Amino acid sequence: MKKILVLAVLVLFGLAQEAVANEVYYAKIGHNDKINSYGERLNSVADILRQDRANYHKFFVRDREDSGDRFFAYADNRARMASMLRNGYISPAARDAIMYGNPVVRVTIDDYRIEVELY
Repeated sequence: MKKILVLAVLVLFGLAQEAVANEVYYAKIGHNDKINSYGERLNSVADILRQDRANYHKFFVRDREDSGDRFFAYADNRARMASMLRNGYISPAARDAIMYGNPVVRVTIDDYRIEVELY
């Protein structure tokens, strides 16, 4: 009986993750998003985007322009941010704006990849 329950939970978890793929959210990349929990400056776009979602979901540090998402509410999904960006797309302009400015970006989550564009 326990094995069936565990299997059912795993199936439901997998379906829940699949259901939240294909989302769009907006994020203002502010100063707090460029600093990790140890106070160190982040040096990659993926790390900054990941910190933005951790700030939003875990630490409740939000910019006015930030919107929510369901997918990155889970730490395991935030841990996939770098591979999702590698499998997705970000324009050079959006990459530079995230690294050197404080833009608002539109992030599309689609089947374990993300696309990032300036908004």
